[in-house]
Amino acid sequence: MPEFTYGCATPATPMLSSREVEVLLAWILSDTKSDVCRRLYISPGTVNTHITRIREKYSRAGRPASTKAALLARALQDGYIGLDEI
Repeated sequence: MPEFTYGCATPATPMLSSREVEVLLAWILSDTKSDVCRRLYISPGTVNTHITRIREKYSRAGRPASTKAALLARALQDGYIGLDEI
């Protein structure tokens, strides 16, 4: 017989690529997207594309993250970054 746990549904964690995680963390730890561009040697359009795809993945998982603060919360919840790293 399957075991059921009531009242504590586990939120879906989207599968982010390693590059998406790298861009997400760089953006969280930077003041601007321009800082991310300089740090990762990528264009602003590439940063925007990665952030857009990350947001879409979280939205499809039922965990929308429309702001930088919401993406920080998701990164913390999913273990991509710890409080001591912020």
